[in-house]
Amino acid sequence: MTQKYLETHPDANVEFKTTIIATTDGAYQPALDQALAGGGKDAPDIYAAEAAFVLKYTQGDASTYAANYADLGLDDQMVKDAGIAQYSVDIGSKDGQLKGLGYQATGGAFIYRRSLAKDTFGTDDPATIKNEIGPGWDKFFDAAAKLKAKGYGIVSGDGDMWHAIENSSDKGWIVDGKLHIDPKREEFLDLAKKLKDNGYHNDTRDWQEAWFADMSGTGTQPIFGFFGPAWLINYVMNDQVKDTNGDWAVTEPPTGFFWGGTWLLANNEVTKDEAKKAAVADFIKWVTLDTSEKGLQYFWANGTMKDGEQGTKDSVASSVVMSKSNGEVELLGGQNMFDVFVPANANASGKNLTQFDESINLLWRDQVREYTSGNKDRESAIKTFKQQVKDQLDIDSE
Repeated sequence: MTQKYLETHPDANVEFKTTIIATTDGAYQPALDQALAGGGKDAPDIYAAEAAFVLKYTQGDASTYAANYADLGLDDQMVKDAGIAQYSVDIGSKDGQLKGLGYQATGGAFIYRRSLAKDTFGTDDPATIKNEIGPGWDKFFDAAAKLKAKGYGIVSGDGDMWHAIENSSDKGWIVDGKLHIDPKREEFLDLAKKLKDNGYHNDTRDWQEAWFADMSGTGTQPIFGFFGPAWLINYVMNDQVKDTNGDWAVTEPPTGFFWGGTWLLANNEVTKDEAKKAAVADFIKWVTLDTSEKGLQYFWANGTMKDGEQGTKDSVASSVVMSKSNGEVELLGGQNMFDVFVPANANASGKNLTQFDESINLLWRDQVREYTSGNKDRESAIKTFKQQVKDQLDIDSE
């Protein structure tokens, strides 16, 4: 992005010094925290935070380091004019002050196999399939039963449903400082058990070989679909589908949700230096709010980041940009995915995140698996989960 900015802004008097630390293995946050706390020339002027931990930097313990976008001259009207998805604004704001925005939009859709849809439902039309699998989980399980009768699983593993459930719950894991299990999240125990008991999935775990195998149609039973944002299609399935390339389509999911994303923040310190503030503001605006054909999001949405080369297309934060971009993807049989992702982004909620989600989700999903595999009863699984949150994070239950 920094290179593309310099290409498109030849007159910009700016030099970027980038520090790259992978977010795997827990190395990123401690390094960023140390740099922010240390201040001075080693502190970043601009930094990024992923969905798994963004709240710490926009609303939580480290939010004091982030400048308000308004203080950079980036106001609410610009956000409205760009048609930025509300969930992204909510996550990036503290007490009504915007501190971070993304460039991607990660509203989720249901990505399904066209051939299995035709065989089971008589059509692969997204408008029809949307009403077969939702709205709501009752309809989704009705569809699962129809698919099973044909020898198909509806999803690969329980994790596929979890992202949709987690990010459509009314409240997050922490309410008034205590562990809160939202009824929609608690219901995941029952829904996951229903999937397993009826053989509606291949009981895979996301990001493991068996999960990828289901994308290429080589798993134990053919799998109908996956829940995910545009990045799942572009950066994960694209490399895995093999013989099923072109046999996919997207439609709106049984419930609105989002999954992932990266937010851009500016260091408070930049507001003290007019020249630096102007440079930082211009770059952040170009990445997060510019809806022109020279803005980052237009290049990103259309896969034109590299001149003369067709790159990956992605769903972006601005619905204005997507409405004038070409979201036709070969993997989806030429379907324009933006027709589905614009409403998907609008239907996502950003009011149920906490800064502890990454840790708590791991504990929860492990206990759900203990229950669905028959190692524990429902009550014991919940009890163990609460105890583990207490032991590891020192957070009491309600």
